[in-house]
Amino acid sequence: MPEQNAVKIGLFVGREWSWPPAFIAEVNRRTPETGVTAEYMKVGGTMMNEPCPYRVIVDRISHEVPYYRVYLKNAVLQGAKVINDPFMWTADDKFFGASLLTKIGIPSPRTVALPNKDYVPGIVHNESLRNLVFPLDWDKLVESVGGFPCILKDAHGGGWKEVYVIRSMPELIYRYNYSGLLTMILQEFIQWDEYARCMCLGQEDVRVMRYDPVNRYYHPEHGFSDEMYTRLHDYTRTICRTFGYDMNTCEFAIKDGIPYAIDFMNPAPDMDVNSLGRNHFDWMVTHMADVTIKFALSDVQTRDRYDWGRAVRSATST
Repeated sequence: MPEQNAVKIGLFVGREWSWPPAFIAEVNRRTPETGVTAEYMKVGGTMMNEPCPYRVIVDRISHEVPYYRVYLKNAVLQGAKVINDPFMWTADDKFFGASLLTKIGIPSPRTVALPNKDYVPGIVHNESLRNLVFPLDWDKLVESVGGFPCILKDAHGGGWKEVYVIRSMPELIYRYNYSGLLTMILQEFIQWDEYARCMCLGQEDVRVMRYDPVNRYYHPEHGFSDEMYTRLHDYTRTICRTFGYDMNTCEFAIKDGIPYAIDFMNPAPDMDVNSLGRNHFDWMVTHMADVTIKFALSDVQTRDRYDWGRAVRSATST
């Protein structure tokens, strides 16, 4: 039975059914030794500066439930360690990410951000969009990413939603015209020889997995050379540390021996036993327990990444 006054880890989840109870059970199995417990959270209206009863919160659903994101920002303000940082997650996008990675020397496909196709009510096209070039030079945009085939996808998306392999100009215009309010990016298509998806937890522990993106299949063993394994491992850790994500997967399309980071904004990554397989799943359960318990017993706070957070901490500690 968990100790009544134990340090608590809270969990925000959606429909997923396999990882959450396994994670909670693993954390609570260790309670006699650690004094840390885990449980599902319940929230329903949050007062300004309401204290947060959780030392650590694991967030796997706030990208789909806006109120949860608001709650998590308050939890950060009160000193909780939130995985993942809701401020970074709110600000992040795939175009910025690709640009940043190339700045720090990690290969990433050539990428172009596109103007939105549609806009919120109140936008008058010939008045509100006076800074926007029209019509777009589609030939130049496609040429800048290496021509066809290329990838069209949502700059803020995940779970392979709104991702298209584009092979002709008519197809590109058709898909773009149906993108609605989404901000889309056009990206170089990497015809990969090998493909990897790598999980990183706590910006430290990395699980390198060979992945088949066509059939959505994780191979039980990665099978990469020692050199390639090391590059994938180190790139993944660098990416997650750069963005400040403590739970994230990075995907690499490997062509001619070069791993290109093509997707690295997965702050609520797949942890389902049916897709991962038992070996990968068990690693996710035990290593996430390791990471969150370590954070729970430390003084680390998400707000310390920000000037306002350090100011609050200084003011409240005096």
